Amino acid sequence: MTAYRRVAQLRTADDFRAYLTEIGAELPFDDELQSGPDSPLAHSHTVHDFTIGNRFCVLPMEGWDGTPDGRPTELVKRRWRNFGRSGAKLVWGGEAVAVRHDGRANPLQLVLDDDHLQDITQLRELLVKTHEAQFGSSSDLFTGLQLTHSGRFARPNHKTKLEPFTLYRHPILDAKFNITDDSTLMSDDDISRLIDEFVHAATLVQQAGFDFVDIKHCHGYLGHEFLSAVDRPGKYGGSFENRTRFLREVVAGVRAEAPGLHIGVRLSAVDCIPYQPGEDGIGVPVEVEGGRYPYAFGSDETGKALDFNEPNAFLKLLFDLDIRLVCITVGSPYYNPHIQRPALFPPSDGYQPPEDPLVGVARQIYVTQQLKQAHPELTIVGSGYSYLQEWLPHVAQHVIRTGMTDFVGLGRMMLSYPDIVADILAGNPIQRKRLCRTFSDCTTAPRNGIVSGCYPLDPFYKERPEYDELMAVKKNL
Repeated sequence: MTAYRRVAQLRTADDFRAYLTEIGAELPFDDELQSGPDSPLAHSHTVHDFTIGNRFCVLPMEGWDGTPDGRPTELVKRRWRNFGRSGAKLVWGGEAVAVRHDGRANPLQLVLDDDHLQDITQLRELLVKTHEAQFGSSSDLFTGLQLTHSGRFARPNHKTKLEPFTLYRHPILDAKFNITDDSTLMSDDDISRLIDEFVHAATLVQQAGFDFVDIKHCHGYLGHEFLSAVDRPGKYGGSFENRTRFLREVVAGVRAEAPGLHIGVRLSAVDCIPYQPGEDGIGVPVEVEGGRYPYAFGSDETGKALDFNEPNAFLKLLFDLDIRLVCITVGSPYYNPHIQRPALFPPSDGYQPPEDPLVGVARQIYVTQQLKQAHPELTIVGSGYSYLQEWLPHVAQHVIRTGMTDFVGLGRMMLSYPDIVADILAGNPIQRKRLCRTFSDCTTAPRNGIVSGCYPLDPFYKERPEYDELMAVKKNL
């Protein structure tokens, strides 16, 4: 492991500030926390005439713990109960749900079609009832469901077998994931049929009682791949107008078939060139001939520097489409995980971090801040906060207080310490033993066909048989 200091070692504000300066991370935070109704994190926020009760958001997850036919299990229901009792008043998706069987990223991912509507409806009702039992009311709770097709990362039937759908031949990812011919390429007609399936699934989201639907455009999945399809011929590739046609046609269909359902987009606002382990195990960018890599949305043509021109154009398009909810993330867990999910300990298929993970957190917060400043009319949710650990509430309070984002989104932290939100808002001491330390077992497990959970810190998962299975996998790595 690279010798970066652990966040738990940075015990005082001066320690934290000095270390941030040492590693060159511009990451502002508040030394003192406020609690109670006057806390910036407790302030409400209004979007689409709905008042959301506080500034915390549960980010969507993909648990690898549904049934083979895409229905929730008791493990899924437990996670959604935890979302409900977390105290967060915005639930962004809760789960990444495939619009059809072959769009699943794993063979136990949830699916939403006519046969699954009752299951998804009951899942939302469980979350809401849990929230009401814990906090007395759900009148200020805003819930959405994320719809997805996993594209080149689809594994719908077997945990070790990719069955990809791609939009163009990728010079790096095709080789990395053993795509050797054009058989995985989707035709324009294939895309048109998929758009119809997204629209129909959105009508089911509305029937299930959710307030909004997220049309997923992040992390290298199909919606995100459209944004980098600069080499694709035809109406879904090449120009920015064509690369956003999928989104525009889905939105038009949702407006027509599910009037009144709000729409959000989770966006990998910037991407970068894929990374691979170097000789010392530390991640290095893949070298490309001529140094040109035009496939990273939100990056320059080297794939190594930020370029906000197209992200800004995309957010303007969302506003023009009357979409006000945007969740900002970056990169992909499949080819540059240190960018997307800063962690001190990499997952089993990753690499040692090439930068202190706090630098990655600072980058995500900077990207979100830049886009929020450029588009104040949008409601923005930020990502990447879990690695902050003890300093999460201090940074969260600062970014909300100063308008750098509208909501602080939490993903991995929801697995180890779902009620951290309630503790922060109540002014309770942070339970340090429950803080996510980014051991990445919640990623290593599903990468090896095991249900996802916080095996190091959640006693529930420690006592399950999968714990021993995961330990054996890690021992053999």
